[in-house]
Formats: sequence, structure tokens, C-alpha cells
Amino acid sequence: MEVYQLLPMTNCKKCGESTCMAFAVKLISGEKELELCTPLFEEDKYKDKLEKLQEMFATVEGATETGLLIDTNKCTGCGNCVVACPVNVANDPHGAAIGRGPTNDKVILKVKDGVVVSSNVHECRRFGKNRIQCDLCIVTCPSGAIEFV
Repeated sequence: MEVYQLLPMTNCKKCGESTCMAFAVKLISGEKELELCTPLFEEDKYKDKLEKLQEMFATVEGATETGLLIDTNKCTGCGNCVVACPVNVANDPHGAAIGRGPTNDKVILKVKDGVVVSSNVHECRRFGKNRIQCDLCIVTCPSGAIEFV
């Protein structure tokens, strides 16, 4: 509702949606980009609203499709999350699952250059229509470098 209230609420349809509420829902889900709401960028009367929306969405910038964020400044590269990830265990039982380097490209989390990086996020249990609210990578991270937004 907060996102909707920061939009112009004119239902101008310039974004391709029939209402600002429909646009807000798609904006939140990541299906639409803020830049598609052209009145926000063209009319000075929406300047404050635009700034709040940009600030709001800046917090999720860099997140993967699952909402996974890894703060590389906090990550120590311990690899606990790599070993705890159930998808890594299932997809790479002889590599990432036992603390060794990945033996294939199916792993989600791996240590690269001393920090954990994500790849192959479509394999994450939080991805897709049958998503599960898995957070084992978060609970095993001693530095708090991983979060879902």
C-alpha cells in the first residue's frame, strides 16, 4: 500500500497497466521497473514521491530473483552457507556439500575470491511457484552477511 500511495494515483496507463494499484503490485514483484511510471520523472510535483520510491527500492538493488543478498563486506568466506544449502548438498554431494570446491555448475552458493557468491539461483528453494521459505544459508552465516529481502 505504501508503494501505491507514492505513485501519482492518476491511473494514466502510461506504464501499460490499467491502474496505479496494478502497477504497484507488479513493481513490488519485480515485473515492472519504476522508470515505466513516466509522470514520476516528468512532473516536479511528484519529486518527493519519486525520491522515496527510489530510496525504498535501492534497498533491494543487487538482490537475486529469490531476494538473496550477500554483503561481501561482511562475508568472511567461511563457507558455512555453502555446506548448509540443501540444494548444494543434493546437487553436489561430493564437492560443495562437504566443503570442497564445487564439482559442477548446479550449486547456488560458492566461495570465490574469499567471499561467498551466488549463481544458479533458479535452483534455490525460494525460487519459482513451489517456493519454500528456506533460510539455512542465513542461520549458518556467523557474520550476518546473508539476508533475504
